[in-house]
Amino acid sequence: MAAPPPPPPQPLHGRTAIVTGASRGIGRAIALHLASLGANLVLNYSSSSAQADLLASHLNSNSDHIRAVAIQADVSNPDQVNSLFDRAEQAFGSPAHILVHSAGVIDSKYPTVANTTVEDWDHTFNVNTKGAFLCCREAAKRLKRGGGGRIIAISTSVVGGHFPGYAAYAASKAAVETMIKIMAKELKGSGVTANCVAPGPTATEFFFAGKTEETVKRMADACPLGRIGETSDIAPVVGFVAGDAGEWINGQVIRVNGGAVIT
Repeated sequence: MAAPPPPPPQPLHGRTAIVTGASRGIGRAIALHLASLGANLVLNYSSSSAQADLLASHLNSNSDHIRAVAIQADVSNPDQVNSLFDRAEQAFGSPAHILVHSAGVIDSKYPTVANTTVEDWDHTFNVNTKGAFLCCREAAKRLKRGGGGRIIAISTSVVGGHFPGYAAYAASKAAVETMIKIMAKELKGSGVTANCVAPGPTATEFFFAGKTEETVKRMADACPLGRIGETSDIAPVVGFVAGDAGEWINGQVIRVNGGAVIT
């Protein structure tokens, strides 16, 4: 009796993905999903070392070789971002193929522009905008050329919603969306694509911070599908864009929000 044919290769087998903000929330879900597609993972974190190390141990537990490493780096520090890419190359012996920039902050007080302090504004832009710039700049110079190179920045559907209380956060992400669209054109000939995935309200610690149950219910009711998103709604979209089937998606902002924000 003939042996069954071997399973088809996983779509991201042999590729390395750097995921910033990978210890929690959407970043963690993305890392897990990319690993399920065969990718090796560089799990960047800023302060949640225990969670990042636990995730790396989980991904390595069912493999006969290292599948994931956890690396601390402040994405707003250019030297640390450079070191993050160095260590990714050292860990897996080749340039990374994929960057998913998911690290970000939000002011959970949700102040109006009039009540936003300069310090809070600067902190938001330092992490969300400068951090994206530094990581994407390094990726543009160092990701694998010739096919399979992917830059994916996690933005937010808030950019299209213009909601009161989100001025600094939305503005910081709008800048990233514009940068990504330009990068896609600048990377012509490299085989590297650049896109944003922009979730709507998603059930994470990040989203729930500072919100009442009434606010969360109101946001769920505003969605045509009658709920807020789950991280499992977001990660597969990133996985598709990261793979070969997503090559023709370039210079785009994909809003993943169940129809809650149409713009």
